[in-house]
Amino acid sequence: MSAAVPVPLPDVLVLQHTLEDPPGYLATWLDAVGARWDVFCAEAGQAYPDSVAGYRALAVLGGEWSANDERASLRHAEALIREADARGIPVLGHCLGAQLMARALGGRVERLPQPEIGWLPIRHDGSAAAREWLGEEPAPVVYQWHYDGVVALPSGSAVLAASDACAVQAFALGPHLGMQFHIEITPLKIESWLASPGEVYPGAVGAHPQTVQAPAAMRAATATHQAASYRLADRIYGAWRRRWRAA
Repeated sequence: MSAAVPVPLPDVLVLQHTLEDPPGYLATWLDAVGARWDVFCAEAGQAYPDSVAGYRALAVLGGEWSANDERASLRHAEALIREADARGIPVLGHCLGAQLMARALGGRVERLPQPEIGWLPIRHDGSAAAREWLGEEPAPVVYQWHYDGVVALPSGSAVLAASDACAVQAFALGPHLGMQFHIEITPLKIESWLASPGEVYPGAVGAHPQTVQAPAAMRAATATHQAASYRLADRIYGAWRRRWRAA
């Protein structure tokens, strides 16, 4: 009897924390480029893999939890991020995923004075790294839904973009990129979040009108900005793909 041929792992491991924050446009993009990928959702009871060995890239999604919450799955995600960093596997962090990457590699996450919720502009610094990841538009409008933010970066990181309310909107460290914004956003995800926005959001709309959009304004802005968000996602995901570990 011939020995069984081992089946290689998919190209990309996707860590999903909560049921309400699935891969969204990231899934569409991965399928479009022919990538093979696994997704595991902690809130659905799917344990994350013990190791990232064998994968070419790691994506870490967002979620309503705080990166500082004492949850075993969050600490597991941080361990996988540290392993990916040690193995040279590029990590792409979305919102909570970026915060976990910062924590895992030596940074710090805290509650910010102002939340950001809705379609809001960021400013990138014009550097070569910022242009490679984020394109030439100096102030793209991106989708945000966060109360916490990265307040101290891991050693060796470079801030690529900021906003008035959040000093770290995007940071790069080696082959990795952390984004405070949701580049994977789709209209379906937005409607899902607005249907169940949590207890803090209604008060935040009135308390922070400059950085928190009401539902009607958010829906109008989606119609205006979603197409450009998809183009920026293609840019960011493409730059990430160029860094994937060789097969």
